[in-house]
Amino acid sequence: MDDDDGELRNPFPSPPSHYTKYTAHNLSLLALYNQRLPDHPNPVQHQILSDQTDVPDWSLTQLEKPRIDWILEEPDAYYEVFGERWFVKDKIPSLAELGGNQLYPDDPTVDRRPALLSILRSLLVTYSSLTSSVLVPPPTMSASEPPEWQGHVEWITVLGQNLMAAANDLRPVQARGNLELLLRRQLELRKEETKTLHAKCDVLEAKLKDLRAAAQLVYSLAAPEKSAVGTVAADTTSAAPLFSESEQEDVRKWAEEVG
Repeated sequence: MDDDDGELRNPFPSPPSHYTKYTAHNLSLLALYNQRLPDHPNPVQHQILSDQTDVPDWSLTQLEKPRIDWILEEPDAYYEVFGERWFVKDKIPSLAELGGNQLYPDDPTVDRRPALLSILRSLLVTYSSLTSSVLVPPPTMSASEPPEWQGHVEWITVLGQNLMAAANDLRPVQARGNLELLLRRQLELRKEETKTLHAKCDVLEAKLKDLRAAAQLVYSLAAPEKSAVGTVAADTTSAAPLFSESEQEDVRKWAEEVG
């Protein structure tokens, strides 16, 4: 029995001794047994499977999967792994459930601040009394009563347990608060990044607008010169255009694409 308990608590336990029963033949017998069971008046395994071979002596129902619904029906549903008990609904046990002396209300909807302030004041007063009691001469060997400082130490232990238990109960609230701050910070960062992108887009739009205006100006100046060159006959002394025809056409196409 001790070996079985030690094996259950082992973080890397060996396979259970009944793992060899999970063969394909036994599983097929189990499926056939469950199929014939409702229509058979006698629920004896060997009689139901009388036409089958190699029917085991042990009950085939041992191969059934655990009924999770049965576990969930319990008020405090739990399961055991490696010899440790784990509750299905994870919760932080209260100090009273752990066997301690709880001095604050168990209901989370009740304001605990008055009780915690009283615990803190009692802790300070008890610590002051403890410093005074250590100055008292030690009791004699024949004294039957415990020393005064021992009672103060025990009471300080109880008060400290209550403060730590109350702080542990606030861990979910603290986690939600930290998550809320993290999400707010991420939202602010995204707003700042979006604002920066909008500002950059405005700068680019302004530059494109200036380039579009410059291209249109060049095209408007080059168009009259082109028409004048076509009407004047063989004037070699006329001033050369700012851009060649191919360059002007490229600039015009680029201005149309930008526009």
